[in-house]
Amino acid sequence: MFDSRKKELRDIKHKVHTLCQKYNAMDEYDPERLPIIKEFIGGIGKKYYFQGPIQFNYGSHTFIGENFVANFNLMVMDDARIYIGDNVCFGPNVSLMATSHPLIAKERMGTDEYGNTIMAEYAEEIHIDNNFWIACNVVVLGGVHIGKNVVIGAGSVVTKDIPDNYLAFGNPCRPVRPITEADSKKYLFWMKISSILDIILNNLIQCKKLLRNT
Repeated sequence: MFDSRKKELRDIKHKVHTLCQKYNAMDEYDPERLPIIKEFIGGIGKKYYFQGPIQFNYGSHTFIGENFVANFNLMVMDDARIYIGDNVCFGPNVSLMATSHPLIAKERMGTDEYGNTIMAEYAEEIHIDNNFWIACNVVVLGGVHIGKNVVIGAGSVVTKDIPDNYLAFGNPCRPVRPITEADSKKYLFWMKISSILDIILNNLIQCKKLLRNT
């Protein structure tokens, strides 16, 4: 448990919030925009892209691997550490919420001896493994570990761990089925060819029938 309103914590967050505002205000083609991330992030690979707008709470508690891409409106409440692997992409409106408050009201909020408001928090880490895709409007809560090669469907709220190689979605999010070679889009080409051939074959049959009747 900690009080997020303590001055030393507010000062850290203020610096990061200001840098996020600066990043969001800049043109996406400005070469000085992306390097701002490294001014506050705990660690990140050489290749990354944040479409923006972005909002990090601490920044220094977030660690990201290589080849990371985040679409519009990324929210990272990294009150606890957040670890993100390689080859990870986020859709629009993704929120990583490594923070929470007590359920008991008197534990959650009160005042100190000087009359200042106290807001109690606690935080659990988030771990996201390699080759992960998270679709739009997804929330990941603290304490969650998401495995390798996982896809999270749009609109999900992830409250529990997701194992490797699974498609998962829902509120609450749950593993729905394994991702297999049958999901490969390379098969779409042959499916289209097969459909076209079926159409041609059916047309030939119909033409043959017409010729017989004439």
